[in-house]
Amino acid sequence: MTTQSAEPVDVNGPTPDLKRVLGPKLLLLFIVGDILGAGIYAVTGEMALEVGGLVWLPFIVAFGVATLTAFSYLELVTKYPQAAGAALYTHKAFGIHFVTFLVAFAVICSGITSASTSSNLLATNLLAGFDGLGWHVPQGQTAVTAVAMGFMLLLALINLRGVGESVKFNVVLTLIEMAALVIVVLIGFWVMAKGDADMGRIVVFDSQSDRGLFLAVTVATAIAFFAMVGFEDSVNMVEETQDPVRIFPRVMFTGLGIAVVFYVLVALSVIAVIPEGQIEAVVADEGKVLLAVVEKGAPGLPIDKVFPFLTVVAVANTALLNMLMASRLLYGLAHQDVLPRTLGKVLPGRRTPYAGIVFSTLLALGLIVVVTFYADTSLIVALSGTTALLLLCVFAVVNVACIVLRRDPRATGGFQAPRWVPLAGAVACLFLAGPWARDREDWIQYQVAGGLLLLGIVLWACTWFTNRAVRAQKTGFRDIEHMED
Repeated sequence: MTTQSAEPVDVNGPTPDLKRVLGPKLLLLFIVGDILGAGIYAVTGEMALEVGGLVWLPFIVAFGVATLTAFSYLELVTKYPQAAGAALYTHKAFGIHFVTFLVAFAVICSGITSASTSSNLLATNLLAGFDGLGWHVPQGQTAVTAVAMGFMLLLALINLRGVGESVKFNVVLTLIEMAALVIVVLIGFWVMAKGDADMGRIVVFDSQSDRGLFLAVTVATAIAFFAMVGFEDSVNMVEETQDPVRIFPRVMFTGLGIAVVFYVLVALSVIAVIPEGQIEAVVADEGKVLLAVVEKGAPGLPIDKVFPFLTVVAVANTALLNMLMASRLLYGLAHQDVLPRTLGKVLPGRRTPYAGIVFSTLLALGLIVVVTFYADTSLIVALSGTTALLLLCVFAVVNVACIVLRRDPRATGGFQAPRWVPLAGAVACLFLAGPWARDREDWIQYQVAGGLLLLGIVLWACTWFTNRAVRAQKTGFRDIEHMED
């Protein structure tokens, strides 16, 4: 996320220092709010199909892998406290413009696929909410897709108008997100307290596939990783954080810890409330697993009428931030002469990057249509998995960059990860990105990710040839520290 100043400025030119307004509490809420959101609603059911009552275990494993990568991010952000994230670290470690571009474009694509996932979740829960109020709106895949695409267009209009994200607004949305998950957890524990839950199931491995325990947990962990991403966005707030060298490590680890506690408790609530043998039927109605917990666990309470709309708020905020990031990074790459300059055009009055907004929105709409109607798997599984796949690859590069940049004598920071951690983080991320961590029908995630990156490479190549032929200049990053991530 980026913070907009009162006067529009060129992010690639000299700019005033950002105001350091984030203390430990606000930074913690930012990190927790960025991790919590669409992920837990999207993946819990699919994980339960893989590992049965052990659905809480992949969240813990994913937390461990995310924590290894967080160590590397913290070491790098205290060495290079500029708001450009993975692209900055890659550029400083390797100095190869094409590699930096691939990392930056992978981050863009992850934002677009994440927003597309969120739009489908929003549509599913919004229609369910209206149906719960007695409106009897259509619930089929066509209706969900139409609402999801309409929501993406609405996000584009909001983006075009200009969105001044404030810390206070993020605090409110984070509290709403947390309140929705607290409701699920309380209902789960209420069912346990009544003695209606079979608690023996939480240690029972029961997979719908023929995989053994290790491979099933691996697959479920790759799915769960979509719910653990978001913490890395906080490094883009380093220039607005008070004394970041001191507070960043403690706050980031605290935020990750809070998130995984929420996820484990939600996972236990799902197992406690949804009877054995009904998980598959609930998951088939994708995006409604937590809503099913509320409906089955507290059928006499009206909270099930409100819960879908709490979900809508959570996933809408996730999608908005994703598309803001994607359009702004496209704008930055275009102004760096890495992508066509057309993508860097802005509206004269609003000063919003309309070309980047239109391009990212068209990509998102295309993904929703293609995956929904032409793939053999669900849109949520395909695009949430693609988001995790792209970011696992980015995280692997960041971990390797951390190892390389330890040789830079000019860089000093206040945080030092244990020497073995970046290597372990890189290996773990690459392992979870491998085909063994996915069902065969989920290999569409590689096709989607590869197609998006191939599109980026084509645009990069066209820009390179244009620059060489017309302006006799190279395609490259003039000032990566000022490129927004």
